[in-house]
Amino acid sequence: MFLNFRLVGAVSGLALLASTAAAVAQEIRVWTTETQPARLERQQNMAAEYEAATGVKVEMIPVDEKEYGTRATAAFAAGDLPDVIYYPLQYALPWVEAGILDAEASQEVLEALGADTFAPGPVAMAQTSDGVAGVPVDGWTQMVVYRKDLFDANGLEAPTSYANVVAALGKLHNPPEMFGFVAATKVDEGFMSQVLEHVLLANGATPVDANGFAGFDEAKTVEALEFYKEIAAASPPGELYWKQSRELYFAGQAAMIIWSPFIMDELAGLRDAAPVTINDDPTTRDLAAATGFITNFAGPSNPDGAAWADSRYFGITADADTEAAQDFVQFAVSGGYMDTLAIAPEGKFPSRNGTSENPTEYIDGWSKLDVGVDRRAPLSDLYPADVISNIVAGLDVGQRWGVAEGQLGLASKIINSQAINRVTREFLDGDIEAAAAVAKMNDELSKIE
Repeated sequence: MFLNFRLVGAVSGLALLASTAAAVAQEIRVWTTETQPARLERQQNMAAEYEAATGVKVEMIPVDEKEYGTRATAAFAAGDLPDVIYYPLQYALPWVEAGILDAEASQEVLEALGADTFAPGPVAMAQTSDGVAGVPVDGWTQMVVYRKDLFDANGLEAPTSYANVVAALGKLHNPPEMFGFVAATKVDEGFMSQVLEHVLLANGATPVDANGFAGFDEAKTVEALEFYKEIAAASPPGELYWKQSRELYFAGQAAMIIWSPFIMDELAGLRDAAPVTINDDPTTRDLAAATGFITNFAGPSNPDGAAWADSRYFGITADADTEAAQDFVQFAVSGGYMDTLAIAPEGKFPSRNGTSENPTEYIDGWSKLDVGVDRRAPLSDLYPADVISNIVAGLDVGQRWGVAEGQLGLASKIINSQAINRVTREFLDGDIEAAAAVAKMNDELSKIE
Protein backbone atom coordinates (compact mmCIF):
# COMPACT_ATOMS: atom_id res chain seq x y z
CA MET A 1 0.00 0.00 0.00
CA PHE A 2 1.34 3.43 -0.93
CA LEU A 3 1.59 6.38 1.38
CA ASN A 4 -1.38 8.53 2.26
CA PHE A 5 -0.84 12.28 2.57
CA ARG A 6 -4.20 12.68 4.28
CA LEU A 7 -2.58 11.12 7.34
CA VAL A 8 0.09 13.80 7.53
CA GLY A 9 -2.05 16.08 9.63
CA ALA A 10 -2.43 13.33 12.21
CA VAL A 11 1.27 13.29 13.04
CA SER A 12 3.47 16.04 14.31
CA GLY A 13 5.36 17.42 11.31
CA LEU A 14 6.41 15.32 8.35
CA ALA A 15 9.06 13.14 9.93
CA LEU A 16 7.07 9.89 9.70
CA LEU A 17 6.12 10.60 6.10
CA ALA A 18 9.67 11.47 5.13
CA SER A 19 11.20 8.35 6.63
CA THR A 20 8.61 6.05 5.04
CA ALA A 21 8.72 7.69 1.59
CA ALA A 22 12.51 7.65 1.52
CA ALA A 23 12.39 3.89 1.93
CA VAL A 24 10.33 3.60 -1.25
CA ALA A 25 12.60 5.43 -3.68
CA GLN A 26 15.28 8.07 -3.75
CA GLU A 27 14.30 9.71 -7.04
CA ILE A 28 11.44 9.71 -9.53
CA ARG A 29 11.07 11.31 -12.95
CA VAL A 30 8.04 13.28 -14.14
CA TRP A 31 7.30 14.39 -17.71
CA THR A 32 5.37 17.64 -18.08
CA THR A 33 4.00 19.56 -21.05
CA GLU A 34 4.26 22.84 -19.12
CA THR A 35 7.59 23.80 -20.66
CA GLN A 36 7.48 27.59 -20.39
CA PRO A 37 10.24 28.75 -17.99
CA ALA A 38 7.95 30.40 -15.45
CA ARG A 39 5.59 27.42 -15.40
CA LEU A 40 8.43 24.93 -15.17
CA GLU A 41 9.89 26.87 -12.24
CA ARG A 42 6.60 26.59 -10.35
CA GLN A 43 6.56 22.83 -10.90
CA GLN A 44 10.15 22.56 -9.73
CA ASN A 45 9.26 24.50 -6.59
CA MET A 46 6.43 22.06 -5.91
CA ALA A 47 8.82 19.15 -6.46
CA ALA A 48 11.33 20.74 -4.06
CA GLU A 49 8.60 21.03 -1.43
CA TYR A 50 7.88 17.34 -1.86
CA GLU A 51 11.57 16.45 -1.58
CA ALA A 52 11.89 18.51 1.59
CA ALA A 53 8.99 16.56 3.12
CA THR A 54 9.98 13.08 1.97
CA GLY A 55 13.63 13.04 0.96
CA VAL A 56 12.59 11.80 -2.48
CA LYS A 57 13.99 13.87 -5.34
CA VAL A 58 11.62 14.62 -8.23
CA GLU A 59 13.12 15.47 -11.60
CA MET A 60 10.63 17.53 -13.65
CA ILE A 61 11.39 16.87 -17.33
CA PRO A 62 9.83 19.29 -19.85
CA VAL A 63 8.60 17.62 -23.04
CA ASP A 64 6.90 19.44 -25.91
CA GLU A 65 3.34 18.16 -26.17
CA LYS A 66 3.61 17.56 -29.91
CA GLU A 67 6.44 15.10 -29.19
CA TYR A 68 4.51 13.13 -26.58
CA GLY A 69 3.15 10.41 -28.84
CA THR A 70 6.43 9.36 -30.45
CA ARG A 71 8.54 9.93 -27.34
CA ALA A 72 6.31 7.85 -25.08
CA THR A 73 6.20 5.01 -27.59
CA ALA A 74 9.99 5.01 -27.92
CA ALA A 75 10.53 5.17 -24.15
CA PHE A 76 8.09 2.31 -23.59
CA ALA A 77 9.88 0.16 -26.17
CA ALA A 78 13.19 0.89 -24.42
CA GLY A 79 11.80 0.25 -20.93
CA ASP A 80 12.70 3.82 -20.01
CA LEU A 81 9.41 5.58 -19.28
CA PRO A 82 9.38 8.18 -16.51
CA ASP A 83 7.50 7.32 -13.31
CA VAL A 84 4.75 9.89 -13.86
CA ILE A 85 3.46 11.69 -16.96
CA TYR A 86 1.33 14.84 -16.89
CA TYR A 87 -0.66 14.45 -20.10
CA PRO A 88 -3.75 15.63 -22.01
CA LEU A 89 -6.96 13.67 -22.50
CA GLN A 90 -6.27 12.35 -25.99
CA TYR A 91 -3.58 10.00 -24.67
CA ALA A 92 -5.59 8.53 -21.79
CA LEU A 93 -7.24 5.48 -23.34
CA PRO A 94 -4.69 4.81 -26.11
CA TRP A 95 -1.80 4.75 -23.62
CA VAL A 96 -3.63 2.32 -21.33
CA GLU A 97 -4.37 0.07 -24.31
CA ALA A 98 -0.70 0.25 -25.37
CA GLY A 99 0.50 -0.70 -21.88
CA ILE A 100 2.21 2.64 -21.24
CA LEU A 101 0.02 3.60 -18.28
CA ASP A 102 -0.88 1.58 -15.19
CA ALA A 103 -4.59 2.24 -14.66
CA GLU A 104 -4.79 0.12 -11.51
CA ALA A 105 -2.15 2.27 -9.84
CA SER A 106 -4.00 5.48 -10.67
CA GLN A 107 -7.30 3.97 -9.49
CA GLU A 108 -5.75 3.27 -6.09
CA VAL A 109 -4.75 6.92 -5.76
CA LEU A 110 -8.21 8.09 -6.81
CA GLU A 111 -9.87 5.87 -4.23
CA ALA A 112 -7.45 6.87 -1.47
CA LEU A 113 -8.17 10.54 -2.08
CA GLY A 114 -11.90 9.92 -2.50
CA ALA A 115 -13.32 9.63 -6.00
CA ASP A 116 -16.29 11.77 -4.94
CA THR A 117 -13.95 14.69 -4.24
CA PHE A 118 -13.21 14.95 -7.98
CA ALA A 119 -15.35 16.44 -10.74
CA PRO A 120 -17.18 13.49 -12.33
CA GLY A 121 -16.52 14.55 -15.93
CA PRO A 122 -12.72 14.13 -15.95
CA VAL A 123 -13.00 10.84 -14.05
CA ALA A 124 -15.54 9.44 -16.52
CA MET A 125 -13.46 10.52 -19.52
CA ALA A 126 -10.44 8.55 -18.26
CA GLN A 127 -12.30 5.42 -17.16
CA THR A 128 -11.07 2.04 -18.41
CA SER A 129 -11.88 -1.55 -17.47
CA ASP A 130 -8.82 -1.55 -15.18
CA GLY A 131 -9.47 1.82 -13.53
CA VAL A 132 -8.79 5.43 -14.43
CA ALA A 133 -6.05 6.10 -16.98
CA GLY A 134 -4.73 8.85 -14.74
CA VAL A 135 -5.61 10.95 -11.72
CA PRO A 136 -7.47 14.09 -12.90
CA VAL A 137 -5.46 17.24 -12.24
CA ASP A 138 -6.96 20.18 -14.09
CA GLY A 139 -8.98 21.06 -17.14
CA TRP A 140 -11.09 23.67 -18.80
CA THR A 141 -14.33 23.91 -20.71
CA GLN A 142 -14.84 25.90 -23.86
CA MET A 143 -17.30 28.74 -23.33
CA VAL A 144 -19.78 30.92 -25.14
CA VAL A 145 -18.56 34.34 -24.02
CA TYR A 146 -21.29 36.97 -24.37
CA ARG A 147 -22.26 40.54 -23.59
CA LYS A 148 -24.55 39.91 -20.65
CA ASP A 149 -25.26 43.61 -20.32
CA LEU A 150 -26.67 43.76 -23.86
CA PHE A 151 -28.62 40.54 -23.40
CA ASP A 152 -30.18 41.90 -20.21
CA ALA A 153 -30.96 45.27 -21.78
CA ASN A 154 -32.77 43.56 -24.67
CA GLY A 155 -34.62 41.00 -22.58
CA LEU A 156 -32.72 38.11 -24.15
CA GLU A 157 -32.22 34.67 -22.63
CA ALA A 158 -28.61 33.63 -22.04
CA PRO A 159 -27.06 31.85 -25.07
CA THR A 160 -27.43 28.34 -23.67
CA SER A 161 -28.94 26.91 -26.86
CA TYR A 162 -28.96 27.24 -30.63
CA ALA A 163 -32.38 28.92 -30.39
CA ASN A 164 -31.26 31.50 -27.83
CA VAL A 165 -28.18 32.37 -29.89
CA VAL A 166 -30.24 32.85 -33.06
CA ALA A 167 -32.76 35.00 -31.17
CA ALA A 168 -29.92 37.19 -29.90
CA LEU A 169 -28.52 37.59 -33.41
CA GLY A 170 -31.82 39.10 -34.49
CA LYS A 171 -31.55 41.76 -31.80
CA LEU A 172 -27.83 42.48 -31.58
CA HIS A 173 -26.29 41.94 -35.02
CA ASN A 174 -25.73 45.45 -36.40
CA PRO A 175 -22.53 45.53 -38.47
CA PRO A 176 -20.05 47.09 -38.58
CA GLU A 177 -20.73 48.57 -35.13
CA MET A 178 -21.69 45.21 -33.65
CA PHE A 179 -21.39 41.71 -35.08
CA GLY A 180 -23.71 39.15 -33.58
CA PHE A 181 -21.01 36.48 -33.48
CA VAL A 182 -17.44 35.74 -34.55
CA ALA A 183 -17.51 32.16 -35.83
CA ALA A 184 -14.34 30.22 -36.61
CA THR A 185 -13.98 29.81 -40.38
CA LYS A 186 -10.23 29.28 -40.95
CA VAL A 187 -10.09 25.61 -41.83
CA ASP A 188 -6.43 24.93 -41.05
CA GLU A 189 -6.72 26.21 -37.46
CA GLY A 190 -7.28 23.81 -34.59
CA PHE A 191 -9.54 26.51 -33.15
CA MET A 192 -12.16 25.78 -35.82
CA SER A 193 -11.95 22.07 -35.00
CA GLN A 194 -12.62 22.75 -31.32
CA VAL A 195 -15.52 25.10 -31.98
CA LEU A 196 -17.15 22.72 -34.46
CA GLU A 197 -16.83 19.77 -32.11
CA HIS A 198 -18.47 21.86 -29.39
CA VAL A 199 -21.36 22.88 -31.66
CA LEU A 200 -21.88 19.33 -32.95
CA LEU A 201 -21.64 17.81 -29.46
CA ALA A 202 -24.27 20.30 -28.32
CA ASN A 203 -26.74 18.69 -30.72
CA GLY A 204 -25.70 15.12 -29.96
CA ALA A 205 -23.88 14.64 -33.28
CA THR A 206 -20.84 12.35 -33.16
CA PRO A 207 -18.94 10.39 -35.83
CA VAL A 208 -18.15 7.32 -33.68
CA ASP A 209 -19.84 4.61 -31.63
CA ALA A 210 -18.55 1.70 -29.56
CA ASN A 211 -17.66 -0.21 -32.73
CA GLY A 212 -15.61 2.59 -34.30
CA PHE A 213 -16.61 4.94 -37.10
CA ALA A 214 -20.39 5.28 -37.35
CA GLY A 215 -20.85 8.40 -39.43
CA PHE A 216 -22.68 11.55 -38.46
CA ASP A 217 -26.44 11.30 -38.10
CA GLU A 218 -27.84 13.32 -41.00
CA ALA A 219 -30.69 15.08 -39.17
CA LYS A 220 -28.63 16.14 -36.14
CA THR A 221 -25.68 17.23 -38.25
CA VAL A 222 -27.79 19.21 -40.71
CA GLU A 223 -29.27 21.12 -37.75
CA ALA A 224 -25.77 21.85 -36.47
CA LEU A 225 -24.47 22.96 -39.86
CA GLU A 226 -27.44 25.24 -40.47
CA PHE A 227 -26.93 26.80 -37.04
CA TYR A 228 -23.25 27.29 -37.79
CA LYS A 229 -24.17 28.99 -41.06
CA GLU A 230 -26.36 31.43 -39.14
CA ILE A 231 -23.60 32.44 -36.74
CA ALA A 232 -21.10 32.64 -39.63
CA ALA A 233 -23.49 34.95 -41.50
CA ALA A 234 -23.52 37.21 -38.42
CA SER A 235 -19.69 37.28 -38.38
CA PRO A 236 -17.26 39.54 -40.25
CA PRO A 237 -16.00 38.34 -43.63
CA GLY A 238 -12.62 36.65 -43.94
CA GLU A 239 -10.65 33.77 -42.46
CA LEU A 240 -11.58 33.96 -38.78
CA TYR A 241 -10.03 32.21 -35.81
CA TRP A 242 -9.26 32.94 -32.16
CA LYS A 243 -7.34 36.15 -32.84
CA GLN A 244 -10.13 38.05 -34.59
CA SER A 245 -12.78 36.82 -32.19
CA ARG A 246 -10.83 38.10 -29.20
CA GLU A 247 -9.93 41.42 -30.82
CA LEU A 248 -13.50 42.17 -31.92
CA TYR A 249 -14.95 41.20 -28.56
CA PHE A 250 -12.39 43.32 -26.71
CA ALA A 251 -13.24 46.25 -28.98
CA GLY A 252 -16.94 45.96 -28.11
CA GLN A 253 -17.80 44.93 -31.66
CA ALA A 254 -19.00 41.36 -31.00
CA ALA A 255 -21.96 40.20 -28.97
CA MET A 256 -20.84 36.57 -28.72
CA ILE A 257 -17.74 34.46 -29.30
CA ILE A 258 -16.61 30.95 -28.38
CA TRP A 259 -13.33 30.88 -26.48
CA SER A 260 -11.36 29.10 -23.78
CA PRO A 261 -11.12 30.40 -20.19
CA PHE A 262 -7.61 31.65 -20.97
CA ILE A 263 -9.45 34.79 -22.06
CA MET A 264 -10.56 35.60 -18.53
CA ASP A 265 -7.46 37.42 -17.30
CA GLU A 266 -7.01 39.26 -20.60
CA LEU A 267 -10.67 40.31 -20.51
CA ALA A 268 -9.99 42.03 -17.20
CA GLY A 269 -7.16 44.13 -18.65
CA LEU A 270 -4.25 42.21 -17.15
CA ARG A 271 -2.23 41.58 -20.33
CA ASP A 272 -0.69 44.35 -22.43
CA ALA A 273 -0.28 42.12 -25.50
CA ALA A 274 -4.07 41.64 -25.58
CA PRO A 275 -5.46 45.04 -24.61
CA VAL A 276 -9.13 45.68 -23.99
CA THR A 277 -10.07 48.47 -26.42
CA ILE A 278 -13.75 48.96 -25.62
CA ASN A 279 -12.78 52.33 -24.11
CA ASP A 280 -9.67 54.45 -23.68
CA ASP A 281 -8.36 52.43 -20.74
CA PRO A 282 -6.63 49.17 -21.81
CA THR A 283 -6.60 48.04 -18.18
CA THR A 284 -10.35 48.49 -17.70
CA ARG A 285 -12.39 45.81 -15.98
CA ASP A 286 -15.65 47.17 -17.38
CA LEU A 287 -15.87 44.58 -20.15
CA ALA A 288 -15.24 41.73 -17.72
CA ALA A 289 -18.08 43.02 -15.56
CA ALA A 290 -20.38 43.14 -18.61
CA THR A 291 -19.55 39.59 -19.74
CA GLY A 292 -21.29 36.27 -19.13
CA PHE A 293 -19.98 32.76 -19.72
CA ILE A 294 -21.84 29.62 -20.81
CA THR A 295 -20.20 26.20 -20.70
CA ASN A 296 -23.11 23.78 -21.32
CA PHE A 297 -24.69 24.47 -24.69
CA ALA A 298 -27.67 22.67 -26.32
CA GLY A 299 -29.05 22.02 -29.79
CA PRO A 300 -32.65 21.08 -30.67
CA SER A 301 -31.94 17.33 -30.86
CA ASN A 302 -30.04 17.29 -27.55
CA PRO A 303 -31.86 19.45 -24.99
CA ASP A 304 -29.46 18.42 -22.19
CA GLY A 305 -26.60 19.91 -24.20
CA ALA A 306 -22.90 19.33 -23.72
CA ALA A 307 -19.78 21.06 -22.46
CA TRP A 308 -16.63 20.65 -24.56
CA ALA A 309 -13.88 19.88 -22.09
CA ASP A 310 -10.16 19.39 -22.11
CA SER A 311 -8.74 17.47 -19.17
CA ARG A 312 -5.21 16.79 -17.92
CA TYR A 313 -4.01 13.89 -15.81
CA PHE A 314 -1.13 12.52 -13.81
CA GLY A 315 -0.56 9.03 -15.20
CA ILE A 316 1.56 6.40 -13.48
CA THR A 317 3.55 4.45 -16.02
CA ALA A 318 4.26 0.76 -16.51
CA ASP A 319 7.96 1.39 -15.71
CA ALA A 320 7.32 3.40 -12.56
CA ASP A 321 8.49 2.83 -9.04
CA THR A 322 4.78 2.48 -8.37
CA GLU A 323 4.56 3.33 -4.68
CA ALA A 324 6.78 6.39 -5.03
CA ALA A 325 4.88 7.56 -8.11
CA GLN A 326 1.54 7.12 -6.36
CA ASP A 327 2.76 9.04 -3.37
CA PHE A 328 3.96 11.97 -5.46
CA VAL A 329 0.72 12.13 -7.44
CA GLN A 330 -1.30 12.10 -4.25
CA PHE A 331 0.76 15.00 -2.92
CA ALA A 332 0.41 16.94 -6.20
CA VAL A 333 -3.39 16.92 -5.93
CA SER A 334 -3.56 17.50 -2.18
CA GLY A 335 -0.81 19.25 -0.22
CA GLY A 336 0.85 20.58 -3.39
CA TYR A 337 -2.34 21.19 -5.33
CA MET A 338 -2.38 24.97 -5.16
CA ASP A 339 1.17 25.05 -6.52
CA THR A 340 0.08 22.71 -9.31
CA LEU A 341 -2.87 24.92 -10.29
CA ALA A 342 -0.94 28.18 -9.84
CA ILE A 343 1.00 27.43 -13.03
CA ALA A 344 -1.85 29.06 -15.01
CA PRO A 345 -5.03 29.30 -12.89
CA GLU A 346 -7.18 30.89 -15.60
CA GLY A 347 -6.86 27.76 -17.73
CA LYS A 348 -6.43 25.17 -15.00
CA PHE A 349 -9.77 24.63 -13.36
CA PRO A 350 -9.36 22.22 -10.44
CA SER A 351 -10.48 18.69 -11.28
CA ARG A 352 -10.50 17.93 -7.57
CA ASN A 353 -13.07 20.13 -5.85
CA GLY A 354 -11.99 19.61 -2.27
CA THR A 355 -11.71 16.99 0.44
CA SER A 356 -14.29 14.91 2.25
CA GLU A 357 -13.95 17.32 5.18
CA ASN A 358 -14.14 20.46 3.03
CA PRO A 359 -15.79 19.66 -0.35
CA THR A 360 -14.95 23.05 -1.93
CA GLU A 361 -11.47 23.56 -0.43
CA TYR A 362 -9.58 23.46 -3.73
CA ILE A 363 -12.13 25.42 -5.75
CA ASP A 364 -12.05 28.13 -3.07
CA GLY A 365 -8.26 28.13 -2.98
CA TRP A 366 -7.97 28.20 -6.77
CA SER A 367 -10.31 31.19 -7.07
CA LYS A 368 -7.89 33.19 -4.92
CA LEU A 369 -4.81 32.41 -7.02
CA ASP A 370 -3.40 35.34 -8.98
CA VAL A 371 -3.92 35.40 -12.75
CA GLY A 372 -2.57 37.75 -15.39
CA VAL A 373 0.69 38.66 -17.08
CA ASP A 374 1.57 42.35 -16.80
CA ARG A 375 -0.76 42.84 -13.86
CA ARG A 376 -2.06 40.18 -11.52
CA ALA A 377 -5.17 39.67 -9.44
CA PRO A 378 -7.15 36.73 -8.06
CA LEU A 379 -10.03 35.47 -10.19
CA SER A 380 -12.28 36.06 -7.19
CA ASP A 381 -11.48 39.80 -7.42
CA LEU A 382 -12.37 39.86 -11.11
CA TYR A 383 -15.55 37.80 -11.28
CA PRO A 384 -18.42 37.05 -8.86
CA ALA A 385 -18.41 33.74 -7.00
CA ASP A 386 -21.45 32.43 -8.89
CA VAL A 387 -19.73 33.05 -12.23
CA ILE A 388 -16.62 31.13 -11.12
CA SER A 389 -18.71 28.27 -9.72
CA ASN A 390 -20.72 27.92 -12.91
CA ILE A 391 -17.58 27.82 -15.05
CA VAL A 392 -15.92 25.18 -12.91
CA ALA A 393 -19.13 23.14 -12.89
CA GLY A 394 -18.70 22.68 -16.64
CA LEU A 395 -16.10 20.00 -15.84
CA ASP A 396 -18.85 17.95 -14.15
CA VAL A 397 -20.48 17.31 -17.53
CA GLY A 398 -17.50 17.81 -19.85
CA GLN A 399 -17.52 15.66 -22.97
CA ARG A 400 -15.48 14.84 -26.06
CA TRP A 401 -16.13 12.62 -29.06
CA GLY A 402 -15.12 9.02 -28.53
CA VAL A 403 -14.67 9.13 -24.76
CA ALA A 404 -17.88 7.37 -23.72
CA GLU A 405 -17.57 5.00 -26.67
CA GLY A 406 -13.95 4.03 -25.99
CA GLN A 407 -12.97 5.49 -29.37
CA LEU A 408 -11.02 8.57 -28.32
CA GLY A 409 -8.03 7.62 -30.47
CA LEU A 410 -10.13 7.36 -33.64
CA ALA A 411 -12.06 10.52 -32.79
CA SER A 412 -8.78 12.40 -32.39
CA LYS A 413 -7.63 11.27 -35.83
CA ILE A 414 -10.97 12.37 -37.29
CA ILE A 415 -10.62 15.83 -35.75
CA ASN A 416 -6.98 16.20 -36.75
CA SER A 417 -7.77 15.36 -40.39
CA GLN A 418 -9.63 18.72 -40.61
CA ALA A 419 -12.06 17.12 -43.06
CA ILE A 420 -14.96 18.41 -40.96
CA ASN A 421 -13.56 21.95 -41.17
CA ARG A 422 -13.07 21.76 -44.94
CA VAL A 423 -16.53 20.41 -45.74
CA THR A 424 -18.18 22.82 -43.32
CA ARG A 425 -16.46 25.70 -45.06
CA GLU A 426 -17.74 24.44 -48.42
CA PHE A 427 -21.24 24.52 -46.95
CA LEU A 428 -20.75 28.00 -45.49
CA ASP A 429 -19.57 29.26 -48.89
CA GLY A 430 -22.66 27.85 -50.61
CA ASP A 431 -20.75 25.25 -52.63
CA ILE A 432 -22.69 22.31 -51.20
CA GLU A 433 -26.05 21.68 -49.52
CA ALA A 434 -26.27 20.59 -45.89
CA ALA A 435 -27.30 16.97 -46.49
CA ALA A 436 -24.65 16.59 -49.17
CA ALA A 437 -22.09 18.05 -46.77
CA VAL A 438 -22.93 15.39 -44.17
CA ALA A 439 -22.60 12.65 -46.80
CA LYS A 440 -19.25 14.04 -47.95
CA MET A 441 -17.94 14.24 -44.39
CA ASN A 442 -18.94 10.67 -43.71
CA ASP A 443 -17.36 9.45 -46.90
CA GLU A 444 -14.02 11.13 -46.15
CA LEU A 445 -13.99 10.20 -42.47
CA SER A 446 -14.82 6.55 -43.14
CA LYS A 447 -11.37 6.14 -44.70
CA ILE A 448 -9.54 7.13 -41.51
CA GLU A 449 -8.15 4.20 -39.51
